[in-house]
Amino acid sequence: MTRVRQVKTTFTSGEVSRKLLGRADLRAYENGALRLRNVFIQPTGGITRRSGLRYIDSVAGAGRLIAFEFNTEQTFLLVLSDEQLDIYAGDVKIDTLSASWGADQIRNIAWTQSADTLLLVHPDLKPLKLTRSAGSVWSLDEWSFFTDSNIVHQPYFKFAGSEATLTPSGTSGTITLTSSEAVFSEGHEGVRLRVQGSEVEITDYNSPTVVTVTAVEDLPDSEATIDWEEAALSPVRGYPVSVAFHQDRLVIGGSRDLPNRLWFSKSGDLFNFDLGEGLDDEGIEFAILSDQVNAIRGIFSGRDLQVFTSGAEWIVTGDPLTPENVQIRRQTRVGSVIERHIPPLNVDGATIFVARNQQELREFIFTDLEQAYSATELTVVSRDIVTKPVDQDYDQKQRLLFTVRDDGKVATLTSFRAEKVAAWTVFETDGDIISVSVVGEDVIFMVLRNGMYTIEQLDETLHLDSALTGNAATATANWSGLDHLEGKTVSIVADGIVQTDKTVASGSVTIDTAAENVQIGLAETHMVEPLPPNVIDGGGTGRAVRLIEAIFRLEETAALRLDVGRGLKDVSLRQFGEDLVLDAPQPLISRDVRVRALGWQADGTKPLWRIEQAVPLPFTLLAVTTELKVND
Repeated sequence: MTRVRQVKTTFTSGEVSRKLLGRADLRAYENGALRLRNVFIQPTGGITRRSGLRYIDSVAGAGRLIAFEFNTEQTFLLVLSDEQLDIYAGDVKIDTLSASWGADQIRNIAWTQSADTLLLVHPDLKPLKLTRSAGSVWSLDEWSFFTDSNIVHQPYFKFAGSEATLTPSGTSGTITLTSSEAVFSEGHEGVRLRVQGSEVEITDYNSPTVVTVTAVEDLPDSEATIDWEEAALSPVRGYPVSVAFHQDRLVIGGSRDLPNRLWFSKSGDLFNFDLGEGLDDEGIEFAILSDQVNAIRGIFSGRDLQVFTSGAEWIVTGDPLTPENVQIRRQTRVGSVIERHIPPLNVDGATIFVARNQQELREFIFTDLEQAYSATELTVVSRDIVTKPVDQDYDQKQRLLFTVRDDGKVATLTSFRAEKVAAWTVFETDGDIISVSVVGEDVIFMVLRNGMYTIEQLDETLHLDSALTGNAATATANWSGLDHLEGKTVSIVADGIVQTDKTVASGSVTIDTAAENVQIGLAETHMVEPLPPNVIDGGGTGRAVRLIEAIFRLEETAALRLDVGRGLKDVSLRQFGEDLVLDAPQPLISRDVRVRALGWQADGTKPLWRIEQAVPLPFTLLAVTTELKVND
């Protein structure tokens, strides 16, 4: 028999797919794990139990979360739900505004922010502007394009055929326009046209070929002309798909009926899209034309303006951007998700986007070697973890990317490019996570629990979900305020001691031992399961393996529940000579813990040990050393 000693000092490849069980030669196998649940991977390689979720409030219904950051000290959470926008400062709801969107439209709302103004767009809704004014007064209003002498400087486009003509009945006042093609509908009332460079406004719909208009500017003549166009954004033609600010311009990326078109406002005049004479500071517009469909799904202002379409990734260059020097170049051919708007994010210098197949996250990054952008897949060894994303955001403080999946779980990526760390784990809770937003340094989730939608904040002082903390001047046994957990079985940490679980009734629980400080919430189970041992060098595959001893290097850990082949058992963290104290908080241990094991493992696809525990106490694993016997 051969003895093999293996030391695992890092988990920086995260949870990897079972399809890698035959690739023990890969670096990802050496640094990965078979299952990582409810743990975060530190950039240094260790594993820490994820933080708990602190309950903030219950909300009206399903929706999504958006951060509004006025400055480094003033941040707000926006909660979008059916025809409603709630605004939170910290844990307090400070305002509720009526909104035009419905519940089924929220997933395709895109947004961008500059100072005290947040712009929200949807291809079927008039674009909106959320502003915060002096005294923290909030308003949600429709956009207004720059208007001068009643001339609206908005994007225009001719949707009719190039040969379609308009014939005016006069040149001023109230006149009719007759088209050679059926191009008008009732929705055109209120829409503006440009006829031979002069602006008119439709006041009445007469028929598909005839409308009544008011001439805002006198027309040159009343002859039939092909020189006409209509407002590009309207109830008839749809509204913007995405927006961004870039080089002091407002950029509109696509609309419902012009999905491959880009519009740039005048420089320094964000709602003025006048093309003028093509001077350097005037508006810009063009379409993305190539050999494939290029419906714009997102735009991002980075090193260049990055444009993510349904079929490829593009950059718009020009320093500065002007009508004369603007250029657009295709970089990669991946394509972005089309079912919903998932904003591209800057993560550690790269732009992360969800691929069209909804199974990949890609990082769009400029490479000096090729002097071009690449779109590297971040999920190549963890393909099973990222499936059908619905939302994402990045916590720069912890270097964690949270990607919400449609099954209510969260794929969490620890990213540290300088150290080549890209490690995935899975975040799950008793319920379904719907949306995520990082507001300042706070990570906020929208969660569906027991038919109720809640907003909850990641809190490193907690190890329970949907949890509340309570403090009393004297020891108290009855704790209330738990209405959001009605009928649920909750775990309790009272004065640092884990007590028996209780069921919430009438919004309260009575704990076994009165306490002055409590944490009450839903238990979450974390799991660490390694990949099967690589014993190729120690005797080949297909041979029986026995775990003799495992040494777990723990840091500030209060509990360890372990299975080394004989079922899950609590492992004592005491050293020889230490007394066991049951009526005091568990001490945090930072030391090696040795565990002996018995029994042969003939199945080479199964791990030799597993950590799984729900006790709400701290846990950090830095390294594992195993001693094995391989049957020759």
